[in-house]
Formats: sequence, C-alpha cells, structure tokens
Amino acid sequence: KVLDASTLSFSTRVKWFAICFIAGVVCSILGTALLWLPKGIKLFAVFYTLGNIAALASTCFLMGPLKQLKTMFEPKRLIATVVMLVNIL
Repeated sequence: KVLDASTLSFSTRVKWFAICFIAGVVCSILGTALLWLPKGIKLFAVFYTLGNIAALASTCFLMGPLKQLKTMFEPKRLIATVVMLVNIL
C-alpha cells in the first residue's frame, strides 16, 4: 500500500535505500577510524550518530516512514528502540 501512495518508483526507492545505507556505514566506519585522533571522541560521536541516522532513514525508502515508526515502536521492540534513540541523543 505504501508503494501505491508514493510518487517514487520502486527502483528509485531501492537506489535511495542503497545510497543512505552505504552513507550510514561509511559514516560509522569513519567515526570509528577518527576515534584515535586528538578530540576523536567528539568526531566519533558526530559521525557515528550520523551513520546510525542515515542507516535508519534508508529503510524509510523501502517501507515508508510511518510503517517504520509503527514497527519500531511495537511492544516487542519498544525497549530496544528507546535505548537506541536515547543513545543517539
């Protein structure tokens, strides 16, 4: 149903999913690599957080943002979601 209501084609959704997911992985790895520099903890925090947000946003292209939020806040996933969001903040 999400695909019917969206103006993005399936191939566009898959391309943007891949772009966001790869960007998220690259940011996370870069953040980990920067950890060893002076003031690396701040750089790690910024890049790792951006990487996690990009990876989360990538799945919005496949399933849609509302369905993703509903899935994340299901009772069996609620604790994990809250812990992850608190750690991102």
